[in-house]
Amino acid sequence: MSAATLQPSLRDRLANRGIDTVTLMALPALMFMLALFVYPFAYGVWLSFTPKTGGALANYVRFFTEPFLADTLPRTFWLAAPVTIVNLVVAVPTALRMRLLSRQRLLTTILVLPITLGTVLVAEGLLTYLGPRGWLNRALTMFGVISHPLPLLHNYWGVALSLIITGFPFTFLLTLSYVSGIDPALENAAATLGAGPRRRFWSILFPLLLPGLAITLCLSFVQAFSVFPSAILLGAPAGPTRVISIAAYQAAFEDYDYSMASAIAIVMGLAQLAVVALILTARGLLYRGPAGGGKG
Repeated sequence: MSAATLQPSLRDRLANRGIDTVTLMALPALMFMLALFVYPFAYGVWLSFTPKTGGALANYVRFFTEPFLADTLPRTFWLAAPVTIVNLVVAVPTALRMRLLSRQRLLTTILVLPITLGTVLVAEGLLTYLGPRGWLNRALTMFGVISHPLPLLHNYWGVALSLIITGFPFTFLLTLSYVSGIDPALENAAATLGAGPRRRFWSILFPLLLPGLAITLCLSFVQAFSVFPSAILLGAPAGPTRVISIAAYQAAFEDYDYSMASAIAIVMGLAQLAVVALILTARGLLYRGPAGGGKG
């Protein structure tokens, strides 16, 4: 038998290294990620370090030293953080109640309807609904609740309300998926032993929901932090709702300074990454059990 016959084929050598036909099928997805995510991200990072004037860090120094730019970061946090918390606080009891209802699919469809409308259409609707002569102010005035229209547009409250309407369905669906996966027998056993609703929630449901709630909190925050259309249509783009995404847009398409826009986008991404890391670290300190425990 010749030495060439004993030598393993290329397919066998690749299989020994863990590369088989199934692995090769992932190459198109990998090329897609490299072309549409990794390369643009790497190019944006490089572009942020090549300012029009100054050294490599000139864009970042300018962002944190100019109040008109630096103030966009805390303003975005002040807008995204409360909205995320409100959505999560409302979504948890709603999901817990929803799993016990017989017409869960119908009610879930109604609650997630704003997702199909989009942020722009919701903002356009709120312009009519929350305006000085909108349905809300006219109804409150008719019933004598208020004497003057409430200022709900072109300020913080209009943008926050828009983010709640468009962000709640996303938060609710994620929470409902985690709640529905908990075995009801655990809660029934605790009720048999005399535990009340509050005790069952904090002792059984909350620990099992905590890993999922942390992920939901991260995703909901990232969604709210990237607010743009609502801040333009319902807020004051040059005032209290000038969020960081507006600063990046103006740098790119009004000042045509793509290097500065890339730096602002990198700062925006790092801020979101820092919050996500903080939430996941806090989850690890509060709960170290299995993420899928108690599943039915």
